[in-house]
Amino acid sequence: MSAYEKAHNTSPSASSAPDGITAAGDSSGTEAAGADSGQGGGRQGILARALGGGTDPDPRFTLANERTFLAWIRTSLAMVAGGIAVEAFTSELFGPELRKTVAVLLLLLGLVTGGGSFFRWLNVERAMRRQEPLPAPLLAPILAIGGALVAAVLIVFVIGRSA
Repeated sequence: MSAYEKAHNTSPSASSAPDGITAAGDSSGTEAAGADSGQGGGRQGILARALGGGTDPDPRFTLANERTFLAWIRTSLAMVAGGIAVEAFTSELFGPELRKTVAVLLLLLGLVTGGGSFFRWLNVERAMRRQEPLPAPLLAPILAIGGALVAAVLIVFVIGRSA
């Protein structure tokens, strides 16, 4: 049995441990394989419960889903950095109310994007494992509306500002 088969339980006898003891209550055998190979068996059990069963998708799809998650995290961090930058460096340009409003909007967008990206990753991973259609992206419209709101506030400020 290859290392990949041991880790992903793709062989017919993967549900039993090397000494012939079957992992009780675990139809996938991931906890037995993880504990046997020295990896965190408890972590595999938590992951299996969070993903809700199904079969492992092609690793390329799982890695693409992870890259998308990391891109959302990068976007979240950019929003947080933008919120901090607005608050820290625009005191001469914006009044305190506008500065605080724009900074809070950017920080909230960062918070929602960062938190929502995990749930997006999890829902896509579940759908791939169950061979179901992928869920509609909820983060994209939230980010688009939030970004448009920040831009609208700034446009109103620029138009209303005396030259």
